[in-house]
Amino acid sequence: MAQARTSLPRTIAAHAVLIAYTLIALFPVFVILINSVKSRRAIFAHPLALPGPQSFDLIGFTTVLHQGDFLRYFENSMIVTVSSLALVLLFGAMAAFALSEYRFRGNTLMGLYLALGIMIPIRLGTVAILQMMVAGGLVNTLLALILVYTAQGLPLAVFILSEFMKTVSADLKNAGRIDGLSEYRIFFRLVLPLVRPAMATVAVFSMIPIWNDLWFPLILAPSEATKTLTLGSQVFIGQFVTNWNAVLASLSLAILPVLVLYLIFSRQLIRGITAGAVK
Repeated sequence: MAQARTSLPRTIAAHAVLIAYTLIALFPVFVILINSVKSRRAIFAHPLALPGPQSFDLIGFTTVLHQGDFLRYFENSMIVTVSSLALVLLFGAMAAFALSEYRFRGNTLMGLYLALGIMIPIRLGTVAILQMMVAGGLVNTLLALILVYTAQGLPLAVFILSEFMKTVSADLKNAGRIDGLSEYRIFFRLVLPLVRPAMATVAVFSMIPIWNDLWFPLILAPSEATKTLTLGSQVFIGQFVTNWNAVLASLSLAILPVLVLYLIFSRQLIRGITAGAVK
């Protein structure tokens, strides 16, 4: 009883801190959204004011939908992001399960090697990556971006999921083996449902860098047919003149999928983040 009373304030404090960080993180999003439906003069005169009858203007969204192929950019971003996340979660969970379940020589070194990508940014190998894509004929293809983002997200996925895999009951897995389940069925039917909060956490934190990335789309897939949403938004940014209404409108539309994903996985995300904070 005393332990339950002690853990309750910690749980409340953890949720309060997470909510406070969420509000701070969402404030720039709020500023972008309110300025995307205001006139250019109102954006610079009163950037923090809510749109009113005199400042309300949808010229930014009109420009975005009529200039450039915004729907194609959006579709490319969705294909790249969803495909990359699926591969990151699948291969990351499989690698984490192998590292946490099976004991073999070099297990620790293999885990450190897979987690090395967290400390070494993948952008340091941009030249080598571009050379490989050119040699493989993958330049200006969405597959090139999917492969790069999968490699980028795997280290964090393996690092997070391996810790959660260790908490899964060994008796449950041994019971499955006694019942004749294969290792694949144990992984997909017994282990994955129990680490769903960790999977949601990895999905959210992996999606944002992929969706917002400008570097690799600019280098590996800059053609009109393979532009992502972030790269396509750069058409409104000029050397001397920037169409801020269109930029803010495109950013507002780009934010929506991230917000939807966060709302869908928010419960699992909070459980995944606070799982190690409460005993």
